This record gives sequence, C-alpha cells and structure tokens, in this order.
Amino acid sequence: MYIQARFFLYLFLLAIVPACRTVYRSHTVQFKDYRITPSLETDSAVRVFLQPYGDSVNKSMNRVLGYAAQSLEKTQPEGSLGNFMADAFLYMAREKYQTQVDLAFVNFGGIRLTQLPAGPVTRGKVFELMPFDNVLILQKLKGTVLQQVLDLTAARGGWPVAGITMQIKAGKAVNVKIGGRMLDPETEYTIANSDFIANGGDNADMLRPVPQISNGYLMRDAIIDYILLLEKQGKKITAQKENRVSHAE
Repeated sequence: MYIQARFFLYLFLLAIVPACRTVYRSHTVQFKDYRITPSLETDSAVRVFLQPYGDSVNKSMNRVLGYAAQSLEKTQPEGSLGNFMADAFLYMAREKYQTQVDLAFVNFGGIRLTQLPAGPVTRGKVFELMPFDNVLILQKLKGTVLQQVLDLTAARGGWPVAGITMQIKAGKAVNVKIGGRMLDPETEYTIANSDFIANGGDNADMLRPVPQISNGYLMRDAIIDYILLLEKQGKKITAQKENRVSHAE
C-alpha cells in the first residue's frame, strides 16, 4: 500500500513539473500619444455611438429643479448658501430616517460653489455644488463629543449648521444651544452628518469610533429632493443669515 502511494505520487510530480517550467516572456509594447485639441479630426462613428448617451446626460443635467429667489453666498462664519444646505440636510434626514434629528452641519470645504446665483437651479448646478458621492448619515453623540466637533468647526472658522446656534471665541464653540437649549454634556444628540466627516475626514477623529446609521442616501440627492419639495409647495429657494454661527464679542 505504501509503495503504491509513492508510485502514484511520483507520476503526479512528473505530470506537473513541466507545467511549472513555464517562463513568462515580456513583449515589446508600442504606444502613441494623441493630444486632444479642436483641430483633431472627429471620429464620426464614435460620435454617432455616443450621441444618445450625451443627449440623455445633457437632458438630465439641464432639468430645472427650482428657482432661487436671490443669490446664495458661501461665507464664514455663516452664509446663506450654507444655511440653505444645512436646512436641506436636517429636513431630509428626518424624512428619510423617520426619526428625530437634533441638528445638522456641513463641511465648509465640501461646498464647491462660492455662490448659487438667483434664478433657475438645474440638476447640473447641484452636481457642481456637491460633486462628491457623500452619504447623509446619522450619529448619536454625547454632549461632550459634540462639543469637540463644534470646537473643530469653530477652529476652522465656522461651518454651516441647522438646529443649533453657537458663537466662536478663541477658536472654541461657546454659548451652544440646540433646539433653543444649552448644550448638555451628558445628553445624547442625534446629528445628520457626512460619512466623510464621520469617518474622520477634515481631522474629525473624535467621530470615528461613533457608530453610523446609514441607508445609503446621498447628500446631493438630499439637496435635489429638498429643492423639488420646495417647488412642489410653490416656494423658491431662499435662505438668510440668522446668527446661527457668530463671533462672541
């Protein structure tokens, strides 16, 4: 029995050894650079092939979602554009998660337009405003952790917020009120947040250990849905500075 096993093993090795001797031989790769300029000849076949896709994208991106009553501006410590976005995130977070959400804030650096002009607002303009596929998530934070987050926003000059007012003093968040009440270090608050920030983006390391509640709802879609809701209600896009974030005297 032992001799037979060794014999079959020997045959097996003879069979696989030639296969193991396969040697990869490199081949010469040739390429040519093409500079895309207006003078480059258009490939009519490719154009015809891509035309339906281009038409579809243009139709979608040029669709008017609503109308801005006035120009909204991106400024710190507070701006009308940031207030509009924070309001959208807070409202849509409550709608999509069907739970009480105490506040929302927006990463100031994530707002990619300095201005949303008055007039028609298209889907493409919203993509310009927020081109990233960040997800609108919820997190439950103790007041102590929330204070750390707000201190971070204060040190960055102030981020757009909704459901909360605060002042900035010496790079810290002071006189913080949530729903009109002073922030309680021991109370648990539910915040609407970006998954980018929740994962520690922009140095928000204090949020990394906090569990995230997510249904995959994109922040960009929240803005789109909020504008469509306003349009359905016969309302225009509008926002004002309301001293949500200010500098302490």
